Amino acid sequence: MNLEMLEKARTRVPSIPVLVNLVSKRTRQLNRGERPFLRPISKFEDKSDIALREIAEGLVVAQVDMDAVEKHMEAQARWGRHL
Repeated sequence: MNLEMLEKARTRVPSIPVLVNLVSKRTRQLNRGERPFLRPISKFEDKSDIALREIAEGLVVAQVDMDAVEKHMEAQARWGRHL
């Protein structure tokens, strides 16, 4: 995995769990045959590196379900602890 691309992707998606899920999902899509949004550096470039470059360039973004986030925050407040 390209560490430089990982750091660039982390500037776009600072949450590690979200970044891991995003890279994982995009890598699976590429492995299934979906076309990359940018040209691979070489024919041997790893699919996860392509996914990281796409994220770092802002070509792939995470969609957040704000209703689920709000429900989680309400549950935390109700129970007075982190869930």
